[in-house]
Amino acid sequence: MTLAKILVTSAAGKTSFAAAMQFLEKGYPVRAFVHRQSHRAELLRNAGAEIFVGNMHDIRDVRKALSGMQRAYYCHPVEPNYLHTSMIFATAANEARLETVTVMTQWFAHSTHPSVMTREHWLTDQVMSWMPNVDVITVNPALFADNYFMVLAMIAQLGIMPLPFGDGTSLNAPPSNEDIARVAVGTLIDPSPHIGNSYRPTGPELLSVIDIAGIFAKVLKRKVKYMEISPKMFLKAGIAQGFPIIQPAHLAHYYFEEHQRTALRVNAPNDTVLEIGGRAPEDFETITRRYCTERPEAIQTFTNKLKAMQFFIKMLMTPAPDMDRYEQQQDYPLIKNPDYSSDSEEWLVSHDQQDNSS
Repeated sequence: MTLAKILVTSAAGKTSFAAAMQFLEKGYPVRAFVHRQSHRAELLRNAGAEIFVGNMHDIRDVRKALSGMQRAYYCHPVEPNYLHTSMIFATAANEARLETVTVMTQWFAHSTHPSVMTREHWLTDQVMSWMPNVDVITVNPALFADNYFMVLAMIAQLGIMPLPFGDGTSLNAPPSNEDIARVAVGTLIDPSPHIGNSYRPTGPELLSVIDIAGIFAKVLKRKVKYMEISPKMFLKAGIAQGFPIIQPAHLAHYYFEEHQRTALRVNAPNDTVLEIGGRAPEDFETITRRYCTERPEAIQTFTNKLKAMQFFIKMLMTPAPDMDRYEQQQDYPLIKNPDYSSDSEEWLVSHDQQDNSS
């Protein structure tokens, strides 16, 4: 049997890299779309992937990348112009008469969310469904387990977990990058049962931020205390780490607010990873043990502790941008009276006890 040729976009990214590797392990021919050569691109090449270096904002590159492909995993990084890129991909995929595309969108996506990026995810869901020649499957996770590792250096070296999650009791069932990838891979290996469906991968249990701090403490064998900080302070931390402002801005300004509401508890935990990905989802302790092994800042040394202390001071000294002003300067399309997901009847109807059908 000839296996389908699969394009993976953003292939050096978190879930896309894992998905590409999983396809390769199963013997599928993979074309990995990356925006530059990198260590991860080299790992993919060594594993047998064809590396395509290009610009997802340029339809000429996307057309070339899709040439000869039968299926695709479309995943876009957190950066501006998401809707623009999605429309380019949809246009090129439809022209290429791709069989199936699995699209990574977002659990919070709906038409009146205060985040323009989240509204663009909702619009992408609509645009993808309009392709007459391509079958579409959606994977729409909420906050990943990986998101809690943004402050790993301070967790491991200083014993504090500074995040803007209120009193720390709000709940999430965070999935690993690898489990999200398993769901995407499962949908594309045998697409027919999944056409038109939406799947939210979750971890096996709902955890509070205080629970997660306790798991870090167990794995790292040190006391770890959750420290509530303001969204503005988290934004300062993201900028101090060198993230593009749009990434910490949307996490701090909107998505962490969703964490403190009820949106992350809706339809969680569920059996998506087991049923589609073929194995039980990893618990947060398992994820933490692996990620801490892979990341040097988790090793408790005097040098790492000094670096963490220096970063903490840098975070405090970093000026915080005015997010409302920033959005106006970016000329984002703003709407009056937006709704967070859990406040939207439209969103609740479509997501509560999601039956996995669009």
